[in-house]
Amino acid sequence: SSQLRSEVAIVCELARELFGPDHPVPWDEFRRDYDRIRDAIARVVPGCADYNAKVRQRNGFQLPHPPRDAREFRTATGKANFAVNELRWLPVPEGRLILQTLRSHDQYNTTIYGLDDRYRGIHHGRKVVLVNPADITALGFADGDLVDVVSEWTDGIERRVEGFRLVGYSTPRGNAAAYYPETNPLVPLDHVAERSNTPVSKAVTIRLERHSHTR
Repeated sequence: SSQLRSEVAIVCELARELFGPDHPVPWDEFRRDYDRIRDAIARVVPGCADYNAKVRQRNGFQLPHPPRDAREFRTATGKANFAVNELRWLPVPEGRLILQTLRSHDQYNTTIYGLDDRYRGIHHGRKVVLVNPADITALGFADGDLVDVVSEWTDGIERRVEGFRLVGYSTPRGNAAAYYPETNPLVPLDHVAERSNTPVSKAVTIRLERHSHTR
């Protein structure tokens, strides 16, 4: 499309509008010439000196990695430190599933490059819900049925996405998976992790309803 802009162009244009033309960061130059971005990175990121030359090498280049390069761990003990966290299993309410949102193979963050997911054998569409075949049967559905997905949260607000195809998949019993951003509307903004305060997109309680074309 002649109207399609790169992510870099969008970010730079937003920054220019927010900060004005006199901002010290050369947003317009960054938008026009990505080499200028790499020049800026080379000045501040260790291991990125001569970035523009290195990135054009046939096999690219490796950034410094102290543990790999010299078994160096920049910790207080000088060693690799491991932590053990208690695993808390989220209970699955009767007749419900616990949804995790995820990316497809043809996706980088929220940028979607195609409608196939070779990781999971999904083709020609992203509006799917991956559910254990035993759960599909127990909930009264069949593989391939169209369903609406409704999330349940303590605020009582109905959050719904419609017309998703059920796909029998080897998810654990009680669990389901679907792609984001298609299922972002199901994630309550106030359902967040305790420390990071990020939305809990891997543990959303949902129910499935048969899709109605008249809704």
